[in-house]
Amino acid sequence: MAKPKFTKDIIKLADVNATIEHLVAKLKDDVAKQLRRRGGIVGISGGIDSSVTLALTVKALGAKNVVGVMLPEKDSSDDSKAFALELASKYGVEVVEENISGALDGFGCYSRRDEAVKRVIPEFNPLVDKMKIGIPQEFLNTNLPPVFYVTVIFADGSEKSERLPMNEYLQIVAASNFKQRSRMSMLYYHAEAKHYAVIGTPNKHEVQQGFFVKYGDGGADVMPIGNLYKTQVYELARHIGVPQNIIDRIPTTDTYTAEQTQEEFFYQMPFEMMDLLWYGWENNYSPAEVAVALQKEVDEVEKVFKNFERKKKTTEYLRMPPIHNY
Repeated sequence: MAKPKFTKDIIKLADVNATIEHLVAKLKDDVAKQLRRRGGIVGISGGIDSSVTLALTVKALGAKNVVGVMLPEKDSSDDSKAFALELASKYGVEVVEENISGALDGFGCYSRRDEAVKRVIPEFNPLVDKMKIGIPQEFLNTNLPPVFYVTVIFADGSEKSERLPMNEYLQIVAASNFKQRSRMSMLYYHAEAKHYAVIGTPNKHEVQQGFFVKYGDGGADVMPIGNLYKTQVYELARHIGVPQNIIDRIPTTDTYTAEQTQEEFFYQMPFEMMDLLWYGWENNYSPAEVAVALQKEVDEVEKVFKNFERKKKTTEYLRMPPIHNY
């Protein structure tokens, strides 16, 4: 059967309500029959992915069988809690708040991270300055592997960015990953205490491009939106009743002390464009056909496709189960 012509509408859901009903039925079956659990635990951050996941879980299992767990720490945005509470109220679920700052202090999350930042920008003072790391967008249009930079926003509003050496990059990421792994541990505490399942919130791009922490936000019993593009998640959100201010909220990493979008940190392009390019790449459309539909240069599409291939290959270990030796 011939592939459909590549267009800007190729990944729009043909029937959003039917998609919702399918996901709900599958989730209900997964939790009750495969996992043999009597409810679901969802980590809620006020973001679009966790909001849609909560909404689907409530439809599948009933509000009385769902708990929304807020997992703030000292770097979290205050907006996240407000949005999460609004979401939980909308769907009538029990809410639990677990501040994980103490656990992160115990792991040395903040001190290990800040130590690495200060080796690159010695004048960084974590008590008053803010920091973030990210990939400059211009690396997307090259055939070179992405290079991360650290940016410090000083108390007086001035900024300084420096390229991260490999050792410092690895230390910052390893320290920051304590956050996702601590959240996962807390979600499983509540799940096991109630004989519930942990319902994961990653979308297709997070899973396939490796924008998750192994045994952190990648740790879950079921991921109902794990095969959905980001724009499809937004389509579901508009139909399933997610509050509009959550839909309008710009997706952030909510990981570092300085504000940062997911696009700035990792993806390097808007979701609307990335979804279409990824669909074209993974479904073996030619760069020329995709370029015509998206009004881009062919070499630009080719470079993005190579970038996708590199990300998929270098993050494959994140998606691998443990290797068993017999």
